[in-house]
Amino acid sequence: MDASDELLRMAEPSALVHPGGIVRSVNQALATALHKPAEECAGRYLADLVPASQRSVVERIVTHASNQRVAMQVLELPRPGRASIVTLVQAQPVTTPVGEQLVWVHSLNVHNDLGSLLIPFRLSARSAGLGLCVYHPQVEELEWLGGASSVGALFPEAPVSLPWVVRHVHPDDRNSLRRLLGSDAVEGPWTGLRFRSDHGPLHHLACKTRRIQLGYDGPEQVFGIIRDDTKYQARRKKMLAALGAERRRADDIAAFSSALITTGTEQELRQVVLTRLAATFGGTGAALALVDNGRIRVSTDGGLSTPQADVLRCVSLDDQLPLPDAIRTGEPQFMPSREDYLRRWPYGAALPPWPGPDVAMSITPLGPGGDRPLGAWLVTYDSGHRSSPDERAFMLTLAELTGQALGRIRSQQAHIELATAIQQHMLPTLPERLPGLQVAARYRPCGVGLEIGGDWYDGFLMPDGEVALEIGDAQGHDVDAAAFMGQVRGAMRAFAAHEPNPGTVLKHTNQLLVEMDAPRFASCTMLHLDPRNGRLTGASAGHVPLMCAHDDGSHDVRRLPGGPVLGILPDAEYPQETFTLDKDSALVMVTDGVVEAPDLSLEAGLEQTGTLAAQALHDGLNAEETADRVLDAAIAMNHLDDLAVLVVRRT
Repeated sequence: MDASDELLRMAEPSALVHPGGIVRSVNQALATALHKPAEECAGRYLADLVPASQRSVVERIVTHASNQRVAMQVLELPRPGRASIVTLVQAQPVTTPVGEQLVWVHSLNVHNDLGSLLIPFRLSARSAGLGLCVYHPQVEELEWLGGASSVGALFPEAPVSLPWVVRHVHPDDRNSLRRLLGSDAVEGPWTGLRFRSDHGPLHHLACKTRRIQLGYDGPEQVFGIIRDDTKYQARRKKMLAALGAERRRADDIAAFSSALITTGTEQELRQVVLTRLAATFGGTGAALALVDNGRIRVSTDGGLSTPQADVLRCVSLDDQLPLPDAIRTGEPQFMPSREDYLRRWPYGAALPPWPGPDVAMSITPLGPGGDRPLGAWLVTYDSGHRSSPDERAFMLTLAELTGQALGRIRSQQAHIELATAIQQHMLPTLPERLPGLQVAARYRPCGVGLEIGGDWYDGFLMPDGEVALEIGDAQGHDVDAAAFMGQVRGAMRAFAAHEPNPGTVLKHTNQLLVEMDAPRFASCTMLHLDPRNGRLTGASAGHVPLMCAHDDGSHDVRRLPGGPVLGILPDAEYPQETFTLDKDSALVMVTDGVVEAPDLSLEAGLEQTGTLAAQALHDGLNAEETADRVLDAAIAMNHLDDLAVLVVRRT
């Protein structure tokens, strides 16, 4: 054995290292501390064998010793599941008998000065703004070791008794403190404690404990690390409050926007705006002013006083006041105080005063103004209010969305009025008086496009006294579908004037459409009814079956013979059938939109509609009321197609 190996015989951890830092050999104590067999340590860099946090310490002392200088540093060696060892390590140069230069790294015995091992911890705690203390469970005392002076100021005595600390901790946190100090864990989690020093404010502290062994064979002690999070908690509370307010505002704006998107009428628009506007922007009152035929119509939410509301309802588009000006120019008006309002609009001094010693108003146009302004809204505040840039941006965005919704509603209303006029012109007027019969028809388009559909019904007297009845469905939901429907209905009327058989009428109509190379097709059912005896003759061109409802509450579904839809196959034949409609019974003819839906099969729809009509007769309803009941039920089912209903009741 080399004489230098005698240096490794000491009980404390030791190593012989080449000047470059490569391990020549280590003793068993150091191998145990490093959790590696001694033979595996040889040939490796000593700095690579210690935890990453301690590598710079090892590299520094080895470098110093390699330059023929003695160096000392405190080194911490973690142990899995056990307290870390904190020891004072010295590195010094040594020379072997054969002249080899080595570095001897070994722990020093500091039993007489354990406090020196804590110096790096104190410095680190101070630089990190932390407090450092040691807990002596035998005497239940906490000894302040140093660190941030602001934390140390919370403990006026040194040492501090545990009962004193418990008294100053919030009652709800005392169990957390006891668990923290009583834990056997090597390192505990951060634990929040509310602490009030004598005659001082409440502090929010974060505390954790660490078990550390001082020296290679020294005592194990419990150290406490204390962080004062009072300012952080205050900032966090303020931030959370601001975040909560921002989320609430975002939710309000999202709900506002969503509600605007779904509005279908101006009344719904007024309801959305006036129920949400003041609350969304923290106001006390709100008004919505819409321009209609050059006049301003004002609605309020009830938060404005009677004089305020009366003044707003009397303004005209030409008045030199903030509301008309915002509507005319498209420029918003934000007035943070009554003084600012009167300075900018001196004419307002002659108007009834706003309530309160100081008020504010925000007026936002619903569009860009110009030749066709839409209107504006107004928010009032009972005290001074200066809108932030974000609030103004939100208000302008929502006002723009409201203007878009209003423009859409008015455009849609114009389309609806046009569609209604066209549809009313396209649909026939049923004969007013038919002896022995009640006839009622209902129609509702699906709501797509101009709300013009391809469904139709018709009823007219034949030269022989019979009544011709028909119901059909032309492909599509647009103007072209309505025009094609008109062609089919007109052709059937022309053929029916000279042809007494419904099947033949369908045959001629189909042939005409095929020869015209019509771009669409249509389904249809046609009946001839003799009101004197209830005899019915009918045929179908690919249309849904009929339903016969009886006043005893029963019903049956009748499937007429026939052929394909009109306009597809040339020379198609349409066989017909004759049956009788009993007195106090009703024939219900519908298009497929009434009895079919995404979640409703044709068979189920026929059964449902037949039952509904039969119950209506059983309840004593007439044909008009029965048709209403059938249509209302179809609408309630949210059907996506055009709806047409024709009810014929024999009395």
